[in-house]
Amino acid sequence: MNAYVADFSARSSVSRASRVEDFIRKNHFDRPTLVLDVDRVEEQYHALKSGLGRARVHYAVKANPQREIIERLVKLGSGFDAASRAEVELCLSLGAAPEDISFGNTVKKVRDIEFAFNAGVTLFAADAEEELEKIAEHAPGAEVYIRLIVDASEADWPLSRKFGCARDKAIGLLDMARSLGLSPVGFSFHVGSQTKRATMWTTTLDQIAAVWHAARAAGHDLTLLNIGGGFPAYYGEEIEGPTPYARHVMELIAERFGDVPHVMAEPGRGLVAEAGMITAEVLLVSRKSDDDLHRWVYLDIGKFSGLAETMDEAIRYQFITDRDHEDFGPCILAGPSCDSADVLYEKRPVELPLGLRSGDRFLIRNCGAYTSTYASVGFNGFPPLDVAVI
Repeated sequence: MNAYVADFSARSSVSRASRVEDFIRKNHFDRPTLVLDVDRVEEQYHALKSGLGRARVHYAVKANPQREIIERLVKLGSGFDAASRAEVELCLSLGAAPEDISFGNTVKKVRDIEFAFNAGVTLFAADAEEELEKIAEHAPGAEVYIRLIVDASEADWPLSRKFGCARDKAIGLLDMARSLGLSPVGFSFHVGSQTKRATMWTTTLDQIAAVWHAARAAGHDLTLLNIGGGFPAYYGEEIEGPTPYARHVMELIAERFGDVPHVMAEPGRGLVAEAGMITAEVLLVSRKSDDDLHRWVYLDIGKFSGLAETMDEAIRYQFITDRDHEDFGPCILAGPSCDSADVLYEKRPVELPLGLRSGDRFLIRNCGAYTSTYASVGFNGFPPLDVAVI
């Protein structure tokens, strides 16, 4: 993975939104490349932190583990949510203190639990009896929080099926953790990635609050509420700004939980998505028949090379071309691989310039999250997504 580094500090007149596009237009890229503006990440961090108030930010490293992003967030005092040993090692190697890292994946290898604990990480997630047993044996005395399943997510990318336990198991798992010598400190949940409005948190917070208060009534002195991510990025549909959004979420939490000693937030997309733009290329524009209603536009990037979040057309990216002054028409957008699943948008065709041709530059906006790490190592021989940092 190559990294281009450029210094735009003297160009204060160039807006953050156009810095990345400006860099792309002044450079040549012979393969799909994600260009990241780390200063934009810092701006988002401050904006979210302002709204979150006393809540501690633990950046969800999986959203984008680019070294420059982690280094900047370490300097800003952020905590980190790690999903694997590799992410724990990355954060530690770039200066994060072990006490600032939460091992938030509820499905962990025994040797990875042991490694993290020996490295100084003491906070772990769990959602099942066997996971608690593994943590108790290989991270004795560690703090644990129980991840809960939530219902009725209004997020564009729900995350509540694979991870978490049913709410009726929560107190039993806290009891078990305590009996194993662990320190059960609280609960976590995830309202769902790209939850566009803070009011969408209401039902989820009501569910978690009921379990929280029941656990405290059962004798558990809970001190930690991990509210996960869900903070949105702009993909063309109106969203609240990061500061008022986060402030509103914290108000909803205060109404239901009172003065929780420690609140953790794990923004990923909301921190880094708007800091990145992908530069790609049109490979082909065609119609399947002479009377086909829609053109097919094929790009040199697809689901397997960075755009996995177009699955089920969940995340609707926005595009910039050099022909945006021309008339637009609907088209089906597809990637380059031979896999028939590599179609990005078909159920809801996208509007693109009618004059679009092979070789045209194709920019994809606000894709700093969940692109470079979703890219395959070379499916069909197409290279993984390159990364440039400015």
